[in-house]
Amino acid sequence: MGKFIVIGERIHCISPAIREAMANRDPEPILKRAKEQVEAGATYLDVNIGPAAKDGEDLMQWAVKLLQENFDNIPLSLDTANKAAIEAGIRVFNRAKGKPIINSADAGARISYIDLAAANDAIVISLCSKSGVPANNDERTAYCQEMLEHGLSLGMSEQDLWFDPLCLVIKGMQEKQVEMLDFIRQLKDMGLNSVCGISNISNGMPKEVRPIIDATEMAMAIYAGLSAAILNPIDRRMMETIKSADVILNNTLFADSFLEI
Repeated sequence: MGKFIVIGERIHCISPAIREAMANRDPEPILKRAKEQVEAGATYLDVNIGPAAKDGEDLMQWAVKLLQENFDNIPLSLDTANKAAIEAGIRVFNRAKGKPIINSADAGARISYIDLAAANDAIVISLCSKSGVPANNDERTAYCQEMLEHGLSLGMSEQDLWFDPLCLVIKGMQEKQVEMLDFIRQLKDMGLNSVCGISNISNGMPKEVRPIIDATEMAMAIYAGLSAAILNPIDRRMMETIKSADVILNNTLFADSFLEI
């Protein structure tokens, strides 16, 4: 894939301010968070509207148009359990700067999200899981293969299936971290793209420790072959780590001002 892809995570209905803004169709809090993430270096913005069972289609279309019209058609990751809302968002999506990402499928009840991506020429994040956390890399591989074959049977390019190995929290699952990194390397060796929600690993840790752990794991994951991550671009340490990794891996030409680019 080349240069690392940053998907900004901060437009999420779990935030009270964003949830209220979505309910009231108030653009200002959403545009503020979008601007911060874009200026910090986000490649995509994730738009998480939650279940949105009542008015999801209208809400997603409103959010897509709001963000793309204000930020030069920045590509978006459409994140909701409401499939009709994703389809509605894709209908108004401007592809000038990239395809939409559908977030997300799995090998179980949500495998039809791959069908949705195939029907709409979209990228789909595909969780290497069927129900709950995979027991080991053998399970991850089986689920990955199942989803890959499903997508290819529908005419998708393998490059449009971005596989998520599932980042597991270190507190309680410390022994699982190297296994996850090994799986990322396996995906790279297979020529497949990978993506994860990197901040999951530091859940439950002291606030001052989380950026250190997240950035360290990010550096190791990028070296293992991680293609993209859903993260907080406002985390300066994280963005400095990603930009430095791109230089070291020769994905970005070095300049003394590389952190400002």
